[in-house]
Amino acid sequence: MVMQAVQEEPEPVFDGVVDSPPTLNGAGESHHVSFSGSPNDIGFPCSSVKEESNGINGTADEKSIKPKQKRNKPTLSCLECVERKTKCDRARPCLACVKRQSNCQFTAVANLIASADRKNSANTKARYVTKPPGKVRKASTSSLAVTSPVSTDNGWVTIENRAHRKSMSSNGSSPYLLSNVPYAQSTPSNVFGVGSQHPFSNYWTCSGGLPEVISVMPSKEQADILIAKYFEVVDPVYPFLHRRSFYADYEKFWALSPDEKNLADASFMALQYAMYALGTQFMPFPSYEERSQTAEFYCSAANQALRVYSYLNRTSMRAIQAMLLMAYFLMNDNHASDAYAWAGIHLRQAYAMRLHRDPDIVVPDAPVLEKQQRRKLWQAVFFQDTFLTVLLKLPPTATHSDVPVESLADENELSMDGLDTCLGTHSRVENLMSINVIAPQACEPLAPPMPHHIVDPGTMKSDVAYQRSMWHLGNLVQENLSSPCSLSLPLANSPRHKDSLIAAFKRLYKSFPSHLTNLDYGMLQQQAALHPRAARQNLFLTSNYHHCLMLLQASENEASGVEANVKCALEAAHEAVWAFFKLWGLFESEAGVWWVFQHRAFEESLLIAHLLSLSSNEDMNGVPQYDPVYDRAKEDVARMLEIMDSNFRYGGSLEMHRARKEVLQQAFERIVI
Repeated sequence: MVMQAVQEEPEPVFDGVVDSPPTLNGAGESHHVSFSGSPNDIGFPCSSVKEESNGINGTADEKSIKPKQKRNKPTLSCLECVERKTKCDRARPCLACVKRQSNCQFTAVANLIASADRKNSANTKARYVTKPPGKVRKASTSSLAVTSPVSTDNGWVTIENRAHRKSMSSNGSSPYLLSNVPYAQSTPSNVFGVGSQHPFSNYWTCSGGLPEVISVMPSKEQADILIAKYFEVVDPVYPFLHRRSFYADYEKFWALSPDEKNLADASFMALQYAMYALGTQFMPFPSYEERSQTAEFYCSAANQALRVYSYLNRTSMRAIQAMLLMAYFLMNDNHASDAYAWAGIHLRQAYAMRLHRDPDIVVPDAPVLEKQQRRKLWQAVFFQDTFLTVLLKLPPTATHSDVPVESLADENELSMDGLDTCLGTHSRVENLMSINVIAPQACEPLAPPMPHHIVDPGTMKSDVAYQRSMWHLGNLVQENLSSPCSLSLPLANSPRHKDSLIAAFKRLYKSFPSHLTNLDYGMLQQQAALHPRAARQNLFLTSNYHHCLMLLQASENEASGVEANVKCALEAAHEAVWAFFKLWGLFESEAGVWWVFQHRAFEESLLIAHLLSLSSNEDMNGVPQYDPVYDRAKEDVARMLEIMDSNFRYGGSLEMHRARKEVLQQAFERIVI
């Protein structure tokens, strides 16, 4: 890619002064107060349903013919299957309705009979839970492409045959998997976070509109610093924004007059404010309280811009990008329950925009760059949904897609087709009466880029390799961990099944690029100095993979003879929690902000403590035996407790930190090794 060289402008110097949240008067005017700080699948075939009547056979004599009687046998099939004359398994909902995605309704009598059957049955298995249709996966077009290992024969005929777990664990077949612990005293409605305050404070008047939101933007110099911090810290882990296109729109916005800015795209303003909020969270100064206040204000401004945009009945790539980032902000701000609910909105909007469909099918005439951005945005939505549901033990939602992972190819990423496309301004599959369809906007060529607007081809290839790896891992995790855990079903129904799942995870891990699987801390230190972007990606992939492998190794199913492999679970947990320790050593301030990383490390340490408290370091003769794995695991828990002490310096809820430490300390004291 050949770019015209432009004169490099001097970068602004951040002097420790950040504008605090402005106060608005009744007219929507604002003023800034500065503060300073120091650095520190297919349905059933149709089959006729023959309904027999109770009428008497007729004779030639019409007088002897009796009218047909109405049958007294109630209809137990759903109304949709009766209407379509298809086979109904009478589940709630039935499998036929699930596959054709129709409304499954039963008569009152059918529901009454089904309810009585459930009460009179001694078997308490989940009889009316149906297995969702499998995801449609497009075969790879490349012989060298790596495909996600999926267990096609998992040993279960139907989901009804899976034995429910009996465990203290929220996800659990195993007493080792204790994740739903009382982190803190909270009301029943506040499920995941601490504190019941609304995440978006209301600074806004009723009639202010978008001009009011724009009036409280930071200065251009401060905005540049916050955007640069976003691309330094957040973009490496979640690289779904096209940097040059964003910067082109960003610089164009700041070159507008104040009156012209008030007519800007509200979704783009929301995206900017979401990036400001995340950038502020990762600033090393000023104090945490001041950073938190400013970041929350920026997120409130992003929410207000989305309200002006009317995000509930219209959408765009920019709006979904903004909402995706706001979900991560809410997690870091200790509002995981709000983040989960918020993510449900932008996931529905992603479905409405058909991001879950192969762009070559739904937007075949779009430029290559736009197709690639659609794939990357869906991957980001899918990734967030899958791994958040692993932590929260809730059902995954991004389960229907035909976007092939291999389509996120290097040649698509490096293509020049589409550099003049207005990315994110509208959807190509929206309402046919939309003004963007009737009168499409003309796209202007991008302005010559500044040096920091350009991503070199090597970094672009590395990012795509990381995204493909995470996508393959997400496919495996969603089907084999997220879905069963959300229903408290065992992860494996037989020892052979468990071994096959573990082998699938390990095969996938070996297919990842070497720079993403390096575990040596010394080499990671060199990587962090030379290529910090790749180091961050390594740590996030390592943490996610080994956390999921740990859960699988520790799972058990007593009824089917599946036992927990304590030693292997401890080894996986060690690598997982050490990914957090490495992040703490290489990027300490960032480790204090990432809620997802902190929560995984806490769960891993807690699992280690429970494994050690339920295990014995003795052989069959009762003679004490030494195994360094157990001692190393105990040291991991002790080190996590030390870090949780120092974590108070960087942020997050102090109540959450204290509750986590108290729970982990109690578990640590029960260790007998």
